[in-house]
Formats: sequence, structure tokens, C-alpha cells
Amino acid sequence: MRLGGLSEGRAAPVALRKPRRATKAMLDRQREWQAGRTVIKSLRRENSVERPQKRLRLTLACPRVKTRLPIVHGTFLMTKKIAFQGEPGAFSHAAALNVFPDGTFLPNVTFEEAMAAVQSGAADRAVLPVENSLYGRITDIHHLLPESGLYIVGETYLRIEMNLLAVPGASLEDIKAVQSQPPALGQCRKFIADHNLRTINGSDTAGSVREVGARGDRSVAAIGSRLAGEIYGLNLLQANIEDAGHNTTRFLVMSRDKQEAASGGDKVKTTFIFRVRNVPAALYKAMGGFATNGVNMTKLESYMVGGAFTATQFYADIEGHPDDIGVQHAFDELKFFTDKFRILGVYPASEAR
Repeated sequence: MRLGGLSEGRAAPVALRKPRRATKAMLDRQREWQAGRTVIKSLRRENSVERPQKRLRLTLACPRVKTRLPIVHGTFLMTKKIAFQGEPGAFSHAAALNVFPDGTFLPNVTFEEAMAAVQSGAADRAVLPVENSLYGRITDIHHLLPESGLYIVGETYLRIEMNLLAVPGASLEDIKAVQSQPPALGQCRKFIADHNLRTINGSDTAGSVREVGARGDRSVAAIGSRLAGEIYGLNLLQANIEDAGHNTTRFLVMSRDKQEAASGGDKVKTTFIFRVRNVPAALYKAMGGFATNGVNMTKLESYMVGGAFTATQFYADIEGHPDDIGVQHAFDELKFFTDKFRILGVYPASEAR
């Protein structure tokens, strides 16, 4: 049998493209990159001998490429500007480093300022805390996210480790007082009581570390992250002095561009907000679609909108992608009982959850 002039089972002949002859410009470009690779390998060898505990980060400037690309273990990545709330060394800074180890970081005093930096283009992403395993949700975030115009593109979890940090030369026996923000002091009550330390309330953990370092008083220590101690030159006197070993904070990665995770692949999480209509059993009926379609809801929280007791808005996380048939049916049923519904992000679920 012949199909379109070809015998069945025989492939059509393929015209081979004549190899393109290398030009002088192509050869020059290849030599430039090869020379750069040789320099990088040499520097890596030197770095591995002199500072094995530090990760090598180099920047290669190519004469024919206008941007500068950071090289991390042989992989080219575009440098991103990451906004976070707090001072350098804050736990939000540490979380941002986990997600973007090669980013440029932009500290901000408030959550609003961090979001505004992404909105204006001053930053490419923001890494913001949304909930803590001990203290629950970060209230401001739930009010700010829906109105920010930003999209959730990722998440990360950071184990909060409280460390006792002091100026160089100080010992644990020298310490008479400890400074940090009230929640951090509250998480270290047992250690503080056991050592009979006086507490000093600070604005935040990283700011307290900075202030203790600036004063240079050997009798006052700070409670903060290891990162803050490294930044402000304090020594680690004792690590992990927190009372609860499960203290973990969840952070969201925010972008002004909508970037949704692909469906049908790895585990995906979808975050959305909705407001039910003011009719009896509306919330109960709206939630029924998730149960009947086998969609797991991992988070559901309510908060007031505009100070009205009848206008309660809900913030929810589910496991699944909006393209999944079960999620589609659940959302269809949800919309029937709501007068507001908006997806804030569709992103890969963190493995560290």
C-alpha cells in the first residue's frame, strides 16, 4: 500500500542541511567563553582549598553580552532583587536566602513597603511571612495580599532557631540581660529563667542584634538568627535556646507577574479568597464541593472586610491545580454561593511542609 507516493513502512527522505562554516566572529566568541571557563575552574580550585566552608560565587562578564550573569556551580542564573520586611539578618532575610541564594536583597520597614517595591519594579520578588506554627497567622498579610495586585508564585518554610549572640570576648557568665523582640523573648522563657536574665524589648530580632553589637556591652546579649550574628559581628554563645523545637514560619514568594505552576506534574497548591453570600448555610454549601470532589483544603481562615460584621472574607489553600477536574467542579460549586472569588496564586507546594 502506498500513502501519498511513499511505500508503507518507509520513511520519507530527509534533506540534510549543509554544515555552516564557522566564521571568525564565531571562533572568537568560542575562545572568549573557553578562556572564561578556564579562569573559573582555577578560581574554584583555589577557593575549595582556602575556604572550603564557603560557597564560591563568581561573575563572568562577556564582551558581547550586556548583562552580567552570576555563575553558581557552573549554572547561569539571572540575579534577582528580593524585597523582605525587616533589617538585614531578619528571619525573613534568611527565608529569602533559602529561595534565592544568589539574589540581591532589599530590606523594608513594613510589609506594605516590601510589596510596593515589587509593584514599582524596584524588586523582582518579595518573600513575606504568612503564618507561624506557634503564633498562627500574620494578620497584616491577609489584609494586604488581596489588594496588593501581586501573585503568589512560591512558598518556603523556615525553622525558626533562636540563638544567643554577644559581642566578641563575652562569655555566657558575663551575660546579665538579653534583648530581642517580645515574641522571640517569649519563645525562650525557659532559657532566660534558668540563667536569671533581665529582658529588654527590641523592635525586631535583627535590629536587636545590630544594637547590641553597636553598644559593645559584654553584659548584654541578643536573641536572633545566625545570619544576623554574622552580619553584625556577634559571636554565637549558645544555639537553639528556644523552648519549642517545632517553631516554623511559612513564607510566600510574591511577584507582580502572573506565573502559574504547570498542571499534571509535581504537587501544586492553589491559594484563593472568597466571600460567601449572606444567606443561611452559604459557607457550609460552598465547602461541600471540595469534599464531594476529593479536594484537600489545607487552610481556611476568615477575616473582616471594611469593619462590617456581615462582610466576612475567607482566605484558603487547597492541594491541586485549577485545571484538575475535581478542583474545577469544586470551584464551580463555590462560585454559586459566593459574591466574590479570586485566585491569588497557583504554585509548587514546598517539600519542607
